[in-house]
Amino acid sequence: MQPELLEIEPRKIIGKCLTTTLSFDDTAALWKDFMSRHKEVKNRIDSGFYSMQVYPFGMNFERFDRETEFQRWAAVEVTSFDLVPEGMQTKTIAGGLYAVFTHVGPVKKFVETSHYIFDTWLPQSDYKLDDRAHFERLGAKYYGPEHPESEEEIWVPISIRS
Repeated sequence: MQPELLEIEPRKIIGKCLTTTLSFDDTAALWKDFMSRHKEVKNRIDSGFYSMQVYPFGMNFERFDRETEFQRWAAVEVTSFDLVPEGMQTKTIAGGLYAVFTHVGPVKKFVETSHYIFDTWLPQSDYKLDDRAHFERLGAKYYGPEHPESEEEIWVPISIRS
C-alpha cells in the first residue's frame, strides 16, 4: 500500500469538534450530532466529509497513549466562513505535503492500516510526521463504517526527514 504524495493549499472546513481521548471515544456521538445538521452548511465544496484529528502542537507521538487529549472533528469543506451555522466551528487545515493512503473495509480494520502507515511505511520512508492536523476524507466510495467495501482517504502530514 503505497501512498500518493500530495502538496495541498489550505482548506476551510465547518463542522463540530470536541476534545477527547482514545479511552473516552465519543466519535459516534460527534458524527451523529454533525450528520443531523450537516445540510445546514450551505457553501460546501463537494459532498465529501472530513474526520480530522488535531493533536497538541509539538506532541511526541511516542508518548501518545489512551489518555492523551486531542481534538476530533466531523466536518465538510467550504468555500468560505461567511455562513457558519449556529453551534458549529470553523478550522483551516494547513496546506503542505501529505501522504494519502486509501483504507478499504470496515472501521474495525482501520487499526491494521494505521499500523502499516506509522510502524512500517513512515519509518522506512524519507519522511517524518509534520506538526499539522491528520484527517480522513470520506468521499463517494465511503458506504459507512461497517461496509466491507467502504473506502476512505487517510491524509498524513509529512515533511522531508532532515
